Amino acid sequence: MSGQSSVAPIVFVHGGAHGAWCWEPLLPFLDGDALAVDLPPKSARGGSRRLEPVPELRTLTIGDFADSVLGDIDGAGFERFVIVGHSMGGLTISELARRVPDRVEHLVFVSCMVPPDGASAIEALPEDLRDMTRQAVEEARHGGDNPIGGLDEQTTRLMFCNDMDEEQTRFVLDRTGTEAAVILAEPVSRAGIPAELPKTFVKLLRDQSLPPDHQDVLVQNLRDSPGGEVDVVTIDAGHDVMISRPKELADVLNGIAATAD
Repeated sequence: MSGQSSVAPIVFVHGGAHGAWCWEPLLPFLDGDALAVDLPPKSARGGSRRLEPVPELRTLTIGDFADSVLGDIDGAGFERFVIVGHSMGGLTISELARRVPDRVEHLVFVSCMVPPDGASAIEALPEDLRDMTRQAVEEARHGGDNPIGGLDEQTTRLMFCNDMDEEQTRFVLDRTGTEAAVILAEPVSRAGIPAELPKTFVKLLRDQSLPPDHQDVLVQNLRDSPGGEVDVVTIDAGHDVMISRPKELADVLNGIAATAD
């Protein structure tokens, strides 16, 4: 896509069990250059190998994710950029902003996991899911089945597709895969993200993975961080807004990219 010089490029980081594929419906609505990345293990991000129990899933860290994204950004030739995370992608974009704050124009959290600073992503989940997730992560660490991989169709429809038509739903069902569950138990820090770095949280009013009331808690976690000023934008959409309401999200992002310094 050919970008305009006045519009900052946008980098997209997907959430758990997703891949760069999830941004495909949104990309045509953008005004400037964009890069949607696959987090490691890249073989698990859509395609025929997306459900394979890759050993790497048990050893990856948030730092590994950030390193991978930064490598892809450098490969695209973006010096400064807006970075957008979705869901579990919030962990990665925060870590990347800590590492290269001078290169980030704006941080955008789309219904993202934002734990209390110093806590793990498990603490960013709704309370009724935390104990179950802790147990599943421990099983994954000790060789059990990966807890986020291979969600059954009913669960996938409930979590990601509640506001979609059947074509959009099939797009998701045919591509969701495994995830590095141990990431959820890793403590995170947002120390080092400059107070003046603009931040926006996109709140999704029909989200059944991170319900709206819980998103308010996550926004407050972000505000409680050092320099935690954050704008909130709402969209009447479910968790995978980039698929169900791509133009609405693109309109928000185009506005952010156009005003980036």
